[in-house]
Amino acid sequence: MADDQNPRNPSSDDMSRRDFVTMSVAAGIAVAAGATADGQQPVVEMNVEIKTPDGTCDAAFIHPATGTHPGILIWPDAFGLRPSMRDLGKRLAAEGFSVLVPNPFYRVAKAPVFENASTFNFGNPEQRAKLTPLMGSINAPGAAERDAAAFIAWLDMQRQVDRTKKIGTQGYCMGGPLVVKTAATVPSRVGAGASFHGGGLVTANPDSPHLLAPKIKARMYFGVASNDDMQQPDAKDKLKAAFAAANVPAEVEVYPAQHGWCVSDMPNQANGQPIYSKADADRAWGKLVALYKAALA
Repeated sequence: MADDQNPRNPSSDDMSRRDFVTMSVAAGIAVAAGATADGQQPVVEMNVEIKTPDGTCDAAFIHPATGTHPGILIWPDAFGLRPSMRDLGKRLAAEGFSVLVPNPFYRVAKAPVFENASTFNFGNPEQRAKLTPLMGSINAPGAAERDAAAFIAWLDMQRQVDRTKKIGTQGYCMGGPLVVKTAATVPSRVGAGASFHGGGLVTANPDSPHLLAPKIKARMYFGVASNDDMQQPDAKDKLKAAFAAANVPAEVEVYPAQHGWCVSDMPNQANGQPIYSKADADRAWGKLVALYKAALA
């Protein structure tokens, strides 16, 4: 698994990519989308602001047009809140969830910091350097934990969220460890967590996310990219062992896809092939929805 928080000395574009890869609501523009062809629910998207101990976080809140539903917190990857992450939120809302997608970099910049990740060049040191202060702001000690508590408290105050149901959380790349921290920070509310091509889930540090397993009460899912598994082949075994020892249900699965495969606007690999893999992303999506349907009921 790539360690997005602790960059190594990359020798290729691929290595560089893996390495880098309360509460008030602001008046937002609500947009009701039409029902989808397969009969999924129309959704409403709002721009909101959330007070946290560290400032005001801009975010997207997306929910079905009617009713109350389980809340979901989506942690974006290193490119932050942008259209592709909003699309994930809208797709999930259409499945019957009320979804919050925050700007994880609100301490240093408003979203979108990147409108589209597809033009990012991981082989360019100057471009990679732009990610360092952004990722550092959310990965600072205690930052994710404070945010997680604030975001979940905010969700619980929304009339579109069913507070009798547990909350789910999912994350991509750098968002993977944030999912684990969220589940450990608010164990009484988080019922399910899913990490997709998460970086830095297992490290040699005493604050490694996988060591938080004993604090977690959620059902967990870890989708691992094949090249991350090749880079750190023992990580999946340590993840499984940590959660098994804590008696926390967790599935760890390696996909035949590259780090970043779930996100539609990822740039191409150094060989020109796309990182995004629709077939594998759809399979991961099926796992995610099944997890939420079972654990948040």
